[in-house]
Amino acid sequence: MKKCVFSGTFDPPTVGHDKIIKTCLEIFDEVIVAIMLNPEKHHFFSEEERLKLLQLLYKDEKRVKIISYNGAAVDLLKKENTPFYVRGIRNTVDLEYENANYYASKKLNDDIITLYVPAEQDDIHVSSAMVKSHIKFKKDYLSYIPEKIRRTVSEIVDGK
Repeated sequence: MKKCVFSGTFDPPTVGHDKIIKTCLEIFDEVIVAIMLNPEKHHFFSEEERLKLLQLLYKDEKRVKIISYNGAAVDLLKKENTPFYVRGIRNTVDLEYENANYYASKKLNDDIITLYVPAEQDDIHVSSAMVKSHIKFKKDYLSYIPEKIRRTVSEIVDGK
């Protein structure tokens, strides 16, 4: 069985994240979607809210495993017993950032195989940061959220 890890903060999950996960499902038997925990970052959505959103989004997909993880991605790959690490790429800034992380990770684990999945052209501007900015300034953000979780995201935002 081939599986991969796709990690991020998912603060919140976006249509871009969803498309990458769906691409992974075309290639792999199992996709581990890992919310990476970084106590130095300030998140709009709590860890529990992000887990809930991803679980709701993939509740009908048995090949997607949702977890949260506090540690290095190379350690998560080892724990999940897979060398395949999937990264989404929207632009050259993402590519440079991910390449730097790839080479650093390769020094820690030579077995890592990083796969870059380019964003669809309509989604290259979509990011969790952009969604949070739209929320902060009370602009429409729901079109950037997968339809299955829009209502739940709205309820969380309205409760804050």
